[in-house]
Amino acid sequence: MKHPKPTKITTLCLVYQHPKILLGLKKRGFGEGRWNGYGGKVDPGETIKESLVREMQEECGLTPTKFEKRATMYFEFKGYPEIIEVNVFAIDEFEGELIETEEMKPKWFDIDGLPWKDMWPDDLHWYPLFFAGKKFKGNFLFDGQDKIIRHELEEI
Repeated sequence: MKHPKPTKITTLCLVYQHPKILLGLKKRGFGEGRWNGYGGKVDPGETIKESLVREMQEECGLTPTKFEKRATMYFEFKGYPEIIEVNVFAIDEFEGELIETEEMKPKWFDIDGLPWKDMWPDDLHWYPLFFAGKKFKGNFLFDGQDKIIRHELEEI
């Protein structure tokens, strides 16, 4: 699978303690109104791991202490030049107290009761791989934010 050259590198952190997963309702900005994991843009001079720790602390008050990279995915949006690389991490252990922030409202979900209609449409495709403990890579091309034109997923 060939990957495009990213213009933005990001993290996505999913606190997963089977059968529960912690998601946050995005309250502002890109993805507003959707349930998602925690994370965001890797700042200049920052490593991906430094970014995931910072983003988790800023968005929900937790500090990940044990985590594993599960995936690298690339997202393109028709009509926009930006290509987003998303580094997906499973957060196995953490410290701190879960809080709601200006950006995210946290909630634990059972994996059999996820709010799919209020999540990104690509999640339906790759969450099963994530829940199965697989490592994978993928490409998604969207038309707007609700329609997937093309996607590829591959276990690694």
